[in-house]
Amino acid sequence: MLRNLINKFRKETKKAYPEPALMNAYARLPVSFVRGEACTLWDADGKQYLDALGGIAVTFLGHCHPRISQTISLQATKLLHTSNLFHIQEQAQLGEKFCKISGMDKVFFGNSGAEANEAAIKIARLHARTKGIERPAIITMNHAFHGRTMATLSASGNPNIQRGFEPLVEEFIHVEFNNIDAISAYASNPNVVAVMLEPIQGEGGILVPDAGYLAAVREICDQHGWLLILDEIQTGIGRTGKWFAHQHEGIQPDVLTSAKALGNGIPIGACAARGSAAELIGPGSHGTTFGGNPFASQVGNAVIDIITEENLIERADQIGCYLKKQLQQHLGIIEKVVDIRGRGLMLGIELDNAYPNLAMTFLEQGLVVNITGAGKVIRLLPSVLLTEAQAKQIAETIRDVITSL
Repeated sequence: MLRNLINKFRKETKKAYPEPALMNAYARLPVSFVRGEACTLWDADGKQYLDALGGIAVTFLGHCHPRISQTISLQATKLLHTSNLFHIQEQAQLGEKFCKISGMDKVFFGNSGAEANEAAIKIARLHARTKGIERPAIITMNHAFHGRTMATLSASGNPNIQRGFEPLVEEFIHVEFNNIDAISAYASNPNVVAVMLEPIQGEGGILVPDAGYLAAVREICDQHGWLLILDEIQTGIGRTGKWFAHQHEGIQPDVLTSAKALGNGIPIGACAARGSAAELIGPGSHGTTFGGNPFASQVGNAVIDIITEENLIERADQIGCYLKKQLQQHLGIIEKVVDIRGRGLMLGIELDNAYPNLAMTFLEQGLVVNITGAGKVIRLLPSVLLTEAQAKQIAETIRDVITSL
């Protein structure tokens, strides 16, 4: 009965949203959202949904946060863009705030996470040149996701996104995530200049490494003069109960990338570095037309201010723990559930199999989630404004859907 209703829903809504002028890059679900507030979305037909995905970890402060909306309105009447040929006051302010929360020395602002990771890869190659290495190699992880540009998809450990785009950018060495020995095996390779990884793998299925793993990687990098590049596009800006996920282990990367929640929906990316790595980018070696313009930078300033002033880092940890407990309570005894894992407001529920149209099934029940990890992991990335009642609703809806499969 449920499957028949879903098929009917898909047929009806698909007819309502023709997109003949758009390239077929996405297998879009047949819904068009037209309004949002905090953790709630409404579609074109007025149906209400609980958003447990947050635009894939973007709307950490929820939809249409009053202070973000006010910032957008005021800056839109003041100044949107000038280019980086001139000093941008809002960008300089954001740079200071970002370096303060991250412990980094300098930052470059672009438009996206992929661009931030591109900048990080370029820094690694510049680092190699200072050491006289002509064919630098970067160690990255299996199942990692770093973006869809040629360099970042080459760095990603996902053959599915690489297929059809060969030849890939060379000199990325993919090893097993959460395995120190796999990294140490390349200690004698004279071309290795960096290790690049996500503190928690998001697209890979919310894979959380063992305690001490990041610290051990940091130690290996220190021993061999390698840069440690941490991709915190998804895990950063409070998502895991710290400003950045690596801070749970008390370490510092050499290069740090961020995006998504930094703009709460406005496109922005950041690549920060410290020490000698922070001095490698010079005039002419990198650039961007739109990155760090007054508009995007001012929104980034507002995001950091709101999180700081309202103590939302602590709240992310607290409401994330509550949501995880609700999931464990409602799903723990279901045989189809293999694991419930994650940190803060970045949680995954691994199932025993990949079930077709699972995201669509949840959508029909008024819950927005994402399926990742080879189709077996329900990914939850809700806003920090999630209430306890909504957390309970998420757990109950997931329980009901899984038991009906």
